[in-house]
Amino acid sequence: MTNGHTGRCLCGDVTYDTGQAPLWVTICYCRFCQRATGSDRMIEPIFDRADFAFTGTAPSVYTLPSEGSGKDVHVHFCSICGTKLALTFERWPDRLGIYIGTLDDPDAITSTPEDSKHIFVSEARAGTILPAQFRTYDRHATENDGTPIEPTIHAAPWPVQR
Repeated sequence: MTNGHTGRCLCGDVTYDTGQAPLWVTICYCRFCQRATGSDRMIEPIFDRADFAFTGTAPSVYTLPSEGSGKDVHVHFCSICGTKLALTFERWPDRLGIYIGTLDDPDAITSTPEDSKHIFVSEARAGTILPAQFRTYDRHATENDGTPIEPTIHAAPWPVQR
C-alpha cells in the first residue's frame, strides 16, 4: 500500500505512483509552464524521485534547457496521447514534479502558505491575483548554486500589473 498518489495520461497507457506525499507544491508562471500547460500557470507538486514510479508503459522524454537556469528540463509524456505527466531536472536530479491535473484525484493535494511557493511571478499574465500570505518570487526561489532567495509575502491578495 502506498502513502502517495496515483495518476495517468489521457489514454491510460502511462500511469504513476508518487510513493509519498509531496515535499512541497510549486505554482509557476514562467513562459515554459504557460506553453507546457496551455494555461497561465502550472501547479506542480514536487516529490522525491527515489519514491516515484511510472507504471504501465514508460513515458517518452523531451529535453530542453531552462531559460531560467540554463539547466536541462526533461518533460515526461505519453507517446500515444501526448499528455505531459512529469518534469525532472538536471538542476535537482533527486526531485520530480508532476502536472497536478494528471492525478487521479487532483483535489488530494492542496496548496497552503506553509507548503507552497509561487515562482516566476515576473512572467505572470497581467491581472493574475497572487494570494495573500504565500511566498512569491520574481523568478526562482534559489540561485543556481542553491542559495535561497528571500521571498515576497503580500498581506492581501496582490494583482500582477504590467
